[in-house]
Amino acid sequence: MKALICEAFGPIENQQLKDVPSPKPGPGQLLVQVKSAGVNFPDALMVQGKYQVKPPFPFSAGGEISGIVIGLGEGVTGFAVGDRVMALVSTGGFAQECLAQASRTLPLPQGMDFDTGAALMLTYCTSLHALKDVADMQPGETLVVLGAAGGVGVSAIEIGKAMGARVIAAASSEEKLAVCRQVGADDTINYSTENLKDRINELTDGKGADVVYDPVGGSYTEQALRAIKWRGKLLVIGFAAGDIPRIPLNLALLKERQILGVYWGDSTKHDPEGHQANLRQLENWFVQGRIKPLVSERFPLEHAKEAILLIANRGVKGKIVVVND
Repeated sequence: MKALICEAFGPIENQQLKDVPSPKPGPGQLLVQVKSAGVNFPDALMVQGKYQVKPPFPFSAGGEISGIVIGLGEGVTGFAVGDRVMALVSTGGFAQECLAQASRTLPLPQGMDFDTGAALMLTYCTSLHALKDVADMQPGETLVVLGAAGGVGVSAIEIGKAMGARVIAAASSEEKLAVCRQVGADDTINYSTENLKDRINELTDGKGADVVYDPVGGSYTEQALRAIKWRGKLLVIGFAAGDIPRIPLNLALLKERQILGVYWGDSTKHDPEGHQANLRQLENWFVQGRIKPLVSERFPLEHAKEAILLIANRGVKGKIVVVND
């Protein structure tokens, strides 16, 4: 089979498409013929050695897939060869075949295509965990989403609306903000031309935001934190801007603001039952038409490097996927 292989940390362009042996499913594992694999910012960090998880070499990036079961490991129940599934795999998704733990695999819901299945789990699970489990966001609260036109940003907009929040989306261009409005944002802020703190305060009549969802970092984090209300919450999702901000802690003290880290991947180990409940919630919302991943581009496996470069350069609106048609 073919796979995009990373043999050493370095530039994204150094990965090579190679013929490698098909993996063999071990106990509790499925072998999946990959039809579609979601591309996420951690993929770009991982192959450069900048992510908190550093797999042994050689490896393929790609942490979420959808496809067809073609093999079963010992002890696997509830799945059969030929099943259409979606799975979280951590690595290995940018390949024609991939191993998946049965415990992290779900049947593809009725009416869901492979691209949607590959675009749903990581970003939407992250956003639901952040907004429900970490922030305990309530109906009627005001949610500000930074980097709102990207994959996690779009998921945060849709989940915020499904949870009954007023959503203010912030992004760096009018083209990106149009995407945010398309998926349900109530108000938008162009933080390349507008002052983020001032506009949040204007849009909230000086009250400030209840929750800020921040996958961007850099200079925007402090601006947004300054526009959070009394006992409001800043959710630290990631640092797509490249810089990890150093926050003056007096900003937390002055209004008893909370700065909350979100590490969804580890949360699934600490609270597997809660993770399963969130997956069922997402499936229900999809069936009801309340969420639907926005897949903006499809790349064949031989052009997977280009897809990873695009997300690394923050050129993505919604989600992009790597496909084996």
